[in-house]
Amino acid sequence: MPEAAGNTREITFGLAIKEAIAEEMRRDPRIVLMGEDVAEAGTAFKVLGGLVDEFGTGRVIDTPISEPGFAGIGVGAAMTGLRPIVDIMFGDFMTLIMDQVVNQAAKTSYMSGGKWRVPLVIRTTMGATRRSAAQHSQSLHAWPSHIPGLKVVVPSTPYDAKGLLKSAIRDDNPVVFFEDKISYTKVKGPVPTGDYTIPLGVADVKREGRDISFIATSSMVQVALGAAAMLEEVGISAEVVDPRTTWPLDEDTLVESVKKTSRAIVMDEGYARYGVGAELAALVSQGAFYHLDAPVTRLCAMHVPIPFSPALEDATVPTERAAFDMARKLVGR
Repeated sequence: MPEAAGNTREITFGLAIKEAIAEEMRRDPRIVLMGEDVAEAGTAFKVLGGLVDEFGTGRVIDTPISEPGFAGIGVGAAMTGLRPIVDIMFGDFMTLIMDQVVNQAAKTSYMSGGKWRVPLVIRTTMGATRRSAAQHSQSLHAWPSHIPGLKVVVPSTPYDAKGLLKSAIRDDNPVVFFEDKISYTKVKGPVPTGDYTIPLGVADVKREGRDISFIATSSMVQVALGAAAMLEEVGISAEVVDPRTTWPLDEDTLVESVKKTSRAIVMDEGYARYGVGAELAALVSQGAFYHLDAPVTRLCAMHVPIPFSPALEDATVPTERAAFDMARKLVGR
């Protein structure tokens, strides 16, 4: 953590998000926040409560239930001098704004020869096990990661969430920022009291290890850390690496970890087919090929619509035990 950031205290993932937005809105009057229930309700997840009291309804704007409409307003506002944060309540609703994000925000700088910029942040959620059923539980971060012109952030800790969101807000390019909805209250960690940022495109080694690398995104970082603790009890040393951003992607850190350990499991809560897990597995397979002692393996969400039944829903998401068993098999002990 930066020395200039001052003392730290333990806060939740959700509070880290709120602090980042509040501090940036105080710093820059061009920043506006808009979305469904962001003002009076503080979002469906109660993450932004109280911001409207400080900044007023002119900067914290409750919108109609029309994601394409207010996402388009966000793109236009960004092109004409503001720095909007557009809140999409559930990541599943990215399906409704793909034209605004993929064909407008991502392309404007390229199509104008750099004369226009779109300093826009799309905040949305990912992750299952909240009992929200098939249309409110998907992890669709692979979609914007596929598109040139977009940056994509998938933080796993409160410290990362705050520092990365500040960087996203200050970036002159459109950024899609995915927050694991279970992490809002479940995940806590140390966060500096002072101002700090984390550059986009820099991975973080969450745990050093020798025998196998877990390359994990978002909520899967916590699962990988739990599996690593279990593996330590049986004499296997696991490294956990968090890309933090799927684009820009810190390829060197991921490849160097796998070169060191000679084995890798890529963990992602998105679907395995054509997903982030596949991209990361291909990257380390190619970059560390001559160092591998076992095939690079993926551990991702089951390829089914997310069930509403708690027992069935829990079965679709990678677990510490599944990661532990897979790692022991790859290591051979």
